[in-house]
Amino acid sequence: MTIIIAVDGPAAAGKGTLAKALARHFGFHYLDTGALYRLVGVGVAEAGGDPKTEADALAAARRLDPARSNDPAIRTAEAGVLASIVSAHPAVRAALLEFQRRFAEKAPGTVLDGRDIGTVVCPDATVKLFVDASAEVRAHRRWLELAAANPQNPPDESKLLAEIRERDARDRGRAVAPLKPADDAQLLDTSNLAIDAAFAAALALVSPAVENALASPAKG
Repeated sequence: MTIIIAVDGPAAAGKGTLAKALARHFGFHYLDTGALYRLVGVGVAEAGGDPKTEADALAAARRLDPARSNDPAIRTAEAGVLASIVSAHPAVRAALLEFQRRFAEKAPGTVLDGRDIGTVVCPDATVKLFVDASAEVRAHRRWLELAAANPQNPPDESKLLAEIRERDARDRGRAVAPLKPADDAQLLDTSNLAIDAAFAAALALVSPAVENALASPAKG
């Protein structure tokens, strides 16, 4: 049995940072599933297609190169918007689902972060964590990140807040795999937590289930 930690939540809530830290702590494999959708969105743009057109988005999903997941081009605010648009297409989600589930089975364990890991991709995950924060806090965190990357031309924080609210509405309201906590997810609000405190809280929430799975004679 492979141990799977599912980490879900909206943009800039801290789920990626926490998921990577949990993977390092336990020595597990890590997958940023949001990067896959960003790659698809950027792929549509690079091909001159329309991200709102399912056929264009599906074609980009089929051309997906996971090796590009560290490409700075997919970490821009524009790439995040594109990812949210293409992720609403059922055909795109279906195309990426098999890849995510295969990754999740890597031994001895995996940590996947995204928006539907605990509800759709890995509904039987060992433990599920839903990370959230207020829209205002998330917008400020994104502003700090983007301003540090481009101090000469920092973004408009009010515009980032509007984009985050728009993306939240799109992600939570889509018909297929909407963003929501799984019924059995552990909830963590990071609005008032620094990263060290947030990690300590996340570790306290997931460790009992992981330790129980590691101790289980059925493992392996």
